[in-house]
Amino acid sequence: MKKVRTRFAPSPTGFMHVGNLRTALYEYLIAKSQGGSFVLRIEDTDRERLVEGAVDVIYQTLKTAGLQHDEGPDIGGDYGPYVQSERRDLYLPYAQKLIDCGCAYRCFCSKERLDALKETEEYANGGYDRHCRDLPQEEIDRLMAEGTPFVIRQKMPLTGSTTFTDSVFGEITAPNDELQDQILIKTDGYPTYNFANVVDDHLMGITHVVRGNEYLSSTPKYNLLYDAFGWEIPTYVHLPLIMGKDEDGNVSKLSKRHGATGFEDLTADGFLPEAIINYIALLGWCPKDNKEKMTLKELEQEFSIDGISKSPAVFDYAKLEWFNGEYIKAMTAEQFEEVARPYIMKGIGGKQLDTLKIASILQQRTTKLTQIPEMVDFFAELPEYETEFFFNKKSKTNAENAPVMLKAAYDALEALPEWTTDSVHDLLIDLAVQLGVKNGTVMWPVRIAAAGKKVTPGGAIEILIILGKDESLRRMKLGLKKLAALS
Repeated sequence: MKKVRTRFAPSPTGFMHVGNLRTALYEYLIAKSQGGSFVLRIEDTDRERLVEGAVDVIYQTLKTAGLQHDEGPDIGGDYGPYVQSERRDLYLPYAQKLIDCGCAYRCFCSKERLDALKETEEYANGGYDRHCRDLPQEEIDRLMAEGTPFVIRQKMPLTGSTTFTDSVFGEITAPNDELQDQILIKTDGYPTYNFANVVDDHLMGITHVVRGNEYLSSTPKYNLLYDAFGWEIPTYVHLPLIMGKDEDGNVSKLSKRHGATGFEDLTADGFLPEAIINYIALLGWCPKDNKEKMTLKELEQEFSIDGISKSPAVFDYAKLEWFNGEYIKAMTAEQFEEVARPYIMKGIGGKQLDTLKIASILQQRTTKLTQIPEMVDFFAELPEYETEFFFNKKSKTNAENAPVMLKAAYDALEALPEWTTDSVHDLLIDLAVQLGVKNGTVMWPVRIAAAGKKVTPGGAIEILIILGKDESLRRMKLGLKKLAALS
């Protein structure tokens, strides 16, 4: 059996969309699950759409996602070069072979003629009328001698049909008379995406071609090229669409109106790369045991093509957030503190506080890293808050007892010689016993005074320890003033 070889061949035209990333992930998993090679190839033949810096985005995304390629422009390999513009001289000889065997022809139609064709009813939606398909050789020679610009088009059969088998969608047949005479080589000498794909996939020994199902209709054209050259046709794996759902429940192809659609956008939105990869793996694929949370290594072991669905997958941001929360919970305290630190520092305004302690009260309550600054901003500065915050039915605090509890806590804490978690904890618990109240009746007003918020990521004791003795007492004194103003 041939060694499995897959390739990710993005065009450097912008950010890495979720759909591109899923394609890369499935190609990676197909290769790794079968002991094969995952190849990176940069397809930059569409010169007009190139975006500066987009190649770096591709490298960085694959690195951050953990999809290490075995061959590529940056690391080399036996089948280089791995950038199509650097392979430019390869394609014209192959196109000439197709002309020689009657499978392609030179088309000299001007842009003006082609534009005029689009104005007609028959070709309003695109297509070509095959005007140059059967030009006499003398006319071809004359136009060539005059230096008339031309493209090279594939000569599609006008009768019969072309059938191919896809690993996901099964056997598909397309009538040949519906296939356009597609351009193979453009006037600038660069190959089109479709032609370069076929030539490069063959020369690089690619065994599995993985792509979105929007390419199903192009596959007969690919196969006719393979047949014309006498090359072995690869295994096709066409992937279902990724859809998005709007607020009204309407489902359509995933786009920015649904939310972040790029890998960089998702990480900037507070999602962990490993959670994104895990979730994207399940957008159109299901493991045999229906297990959901899997590391990349586990995915490599579990992945199989027969688990890919034909049905479109809906990108569910709430589900991704659940995955993210699960990955955050599974981290060690040190791992979480490392990824959370930039967000914590943003929230606390650069104050010199113990970020590991802050991280410890956040870890079980965080589902997106971007939630953190707002959750911890009270550490930077005590917010303005309503006196009514001190009153809580569940904790049994009210206008009468809240000032008493807070004053008793303030006095006891001020006298505390050692400010540690254990000493603060024991003091406040003992105080509740002495006052004959529930723990919460003491803790609630202390926490409100310290944080100025009803909802905080940690309890009163944790907040006091992070703030330190002086700042905690300062805030409690301000709380007492608020409560005193009521009487």
